[in-house]
Amino acid sequence: MLAVEDHWRKTPHFAEMVFWEIPEESSRIAGLQTGQLDTTLIAFDSIPLIEKIKGAELMSFPGGGESALTFYGQYYVGLGTEDQQPGYDPSYPWVSSNADLDSPEWEQARLVRKALSMAIDRQAIVDTLLGGRGSPAVLWDFGQYEKTWLPDDMRWEYDPEKAKAMLAEAGYPDGFNITLTPSKRGAPVEEEACEVIGTMWGDIGVEVKFQRLPYSTLRPSLIARNYHGSTCHAGAIRLEPGQGFSGMLSKAVHGAVWNRGAEHPWLDEMVSKHQATIDQDERKKVAQEIAEFMFHNAVTGVGLYNFDVVWPVGSKIEPWLEGVRYRDLRNINGYEYIRHRQ
Repeated sequence: MLAVEDHWRKTPHFAEMVFWEIPEESSRIAGLQTGQLDTTLIAFDSIPLIEKIKGAELMSFPGGGESALTFYGQYYVGLGTEDQQPGYDPSYPWVSSNADLDSPEWEQARLVRKALSMAIDRQAIVDTLLGGRGSPAVLWDFGQYEKTWLPDDMRWEYDPEKAKAMLAEAGYPDGFNITLTPSKRGAPVEEEACEVIGTMWGDIGVEVKFQRLPYSTLRPSLIARNYHGSTCHAGAIRLEPGQGFSGMLSKAVHGAVWNRGAEHPWLDEMVSKHQATIDQDERKKVAQEIAEFMFHNAVTGVGLYNFDVVWPVGSKIEPWLEGVRYRDLRNINGYEYIRHRQ
C-alpha cells in the first residue's frame, strides 16, 4: 500500500506499508522477534514474549473493550398477538412466561438470571486470564461510565452458595441445561473466559453445553431470533452508553437486525425515549434508568469484564497515539501517524 501525498487527513510518514495475513500467533510473534513485522495483534499470553524483545514496547489502552453475558429467547413484545416472535420460548428457565414485571413468573426467571450472574467470579477472570489487565464489569455499554454514572451498590456480587439458593427458590434446586456460546470476534480471552464461566455455572448445578462456532455461523441465528441460550459477547468500549442501546429494541421497532436476546415493552419505550432526547443531562438520566432496569432484572447485557487493549510496537517504529480511533481498538489503526524510531 503506497502513501498518498497531501492526503486530506494525513500524509503518512512511510512511503509504503505492507500487510501480511498470518493466522498463527507463534508466527506473528516470530515476525516481531526477527524484525520482519513492526506491529501485529497478539493474545495476552504473548505479552511476556514481547517484553523480552530488545527495543519493543507495548501500547496499552486501559478499558478499551468490554465483555458481557446475553440471555436469548426473551421476546416479550406482542405476546399473544400476531407480533409475537416465534423465538419466544418460556420453557427455558431464564425466560418468563409473563411480561408483567410484577408477576411471579417474571420474578422466577429474574432469579435464574441473577443466580447465573452471581455464580461468576469476575475478579478471578481478570486476575488470571487477563493478567490484571482489566476490571470486573457491571453492564454492557457502561464500561467507562460505571464509576461516574452508576451508584456504588450497582455491582455484581460473587456468591455461588447464594446463587444455588436463588435457583432453588426459582424452582430449580437441581439446576437445568443451558447452551453457552462465545461470540468469537477478536477480543482477548473471549473463548477461554466463556469456558471458565461454563465451569462456574457447573459448580452451582447448571449443565452447560459449550458450543464453539465461528461468529459468521452464530450471528444469523441471533438475528433470526432462533438461538436459545447465552453468549459471551465482547466488543469495543462505548464512547457514550446510548451507542449500543438499539440492540435492546424489539424487532417491531428496530427491524430484523442483531439484538441481545431480550425485547420488552419497557425497553422499547425507554430506549426510544433516549434516542429522541437531545439534552445531555436528560439523556444521562434516561440512560441511568435503563441501567437500573437492566441490573435489577439481569435481563441481558450483564457485564463480565472490561479489558485493556494492548498493541505491540517493534523496535523500528515509535509508539503512536495521535490518530488512533478509539471506537474499536480491537483492530490496530492510525497507521498513517506511525513514525520511524529515532
